Amino acid sequence: MTKTPDRLLAATQLVGSLGDGAFLTCSVLFFTRIAGLTPAQVGLGLTLGWAVGSVAGVPLGHLADRHGARGSAVLLALATGASILAFLLVRSPVLFVLAACLYGSCQTGLAAARQALLAALADPARRTRVRATLQSAGNAGLAVGAGLGGLALSADTATAYLTVFVLDAGSFAVTAALLLALPAVPRSAPRTGEPKLAVLRDRPYALVTLLNAILLLRMPLLSVAIPLWIVERTAAPGWTVSALFVLNTVLVVLLQVRVAGRLASIGAAARMVRRSGVLLLASCVAFALSAAGTSPAVAFAVLVVGALVQVLGEMLQSAGSWEIGFALAPADRQGQYQGFFGTGVSVARAIGPVLLSTVVIGWGLPGWLLLGGVFLAAGWAMGPAVRWAEAARPPVRISAAAR
Repeated sequence: MTKTPDRLLAATQLVGSLGDGAFLTCSVLFFTRIAGLTPAQVGLGLTLGWAVGSVAGVPLGHLADRHGARGSAVLLALATGASILAFLLVRSPVLFVLAACLYGSCQTGLAAARQALLAALADPARRTRVRATLQSAGNAGLAVGAGLGGLALSADTATAYLTVFVLDAGSFAVTAALLLALPAVPRSAPRTGEPKLAVLRDRPYALVTLLNAILLLRMPLLSVAIPLWIVERTAAPGWTVSALFVLNTVLVVLLQVRVAGRLASIGAAARMVRRSGVLLLASCVAFALSAAGTSPAVAFAVLVVGALVQVLGEMLQSAGSWEIGFALAPADRQGQYQGFFGTGVSVARAIGPVLLSTVVIGWGLPGWLLLGGVFLAAGWAMGPAVRWAEAARPPVRISAAAR
């Protein structure tokens, strides 16, 4: 990949994430205070939206393979912006669910098309490192966007929330323009005798995707479970929630590319994921111990240690899973395979908040230990699953993915 496509991809990630950061910060309050929905209706609608999005990712990724990743990404970016504006018209639970399903489908489809575009523009040796650069750019955009969303929260007016939604929709229009400036990539030709959505019959890849989805439960861990834990179970000050979020964001921006640069093979990626499981277990233990005692300073220090261990596990898991997801996918089917692999994000967003809130907040220390054990088991199982997937792949597919 030349520097220009590399920078354009990073710019698309930065711009889109900036709008998303603002949207995610204050959208729930818009839905409850302005649109008149109850918190339960918002939670159910978003869960259904991401659930539908997880299903839509594969066929939309397949369309990106067949009709061109760049053009598909441009259209899906514009559709995402339109779905955000559709939220402004919502004043009933039914319309909210429909808008959420459209939003979730466009977001997952866009992610699949962008991954396919990245796979086509970057040689295999650079894909994971470029993906790490995009992750860093995305986190930076989320941080800036969250600050803008915070201003809207402070104003707490319909006009402020409207501005944020328009900003997010506009960011995806800019994203579409940047994507259009990228080089076109070849379309894939249909294979004789192979089903259109071949990934759905690829059992080894399905297992790898499932294990990755389990490890991605770390996402609502930071955004939902830990904030609730801090407020309800620890003596740490309330601003600790923001401090841990900033700490996570800054470290990912600064170190994710360096962590990804250590990868040299798919075997190394599997070992990296295994180590991430160990670190995520250790972070769960630290978070659980933060509830012991009544000293705010001690609770804060223990939470910071847990957050540092967690973010290192997060970066290892991200880098390793990106390499695995790309390397095990046929070169001419990256769209549908990345759409399927990306369902882990939608699943984590859909069921993670309720699941983790129940296990962690409801069960306390046993819940943290159970969650950590699940992370450890999923990380360990990734190695055998990757070896099975490699053994099940014809040699031509491996070489095709490495072209």
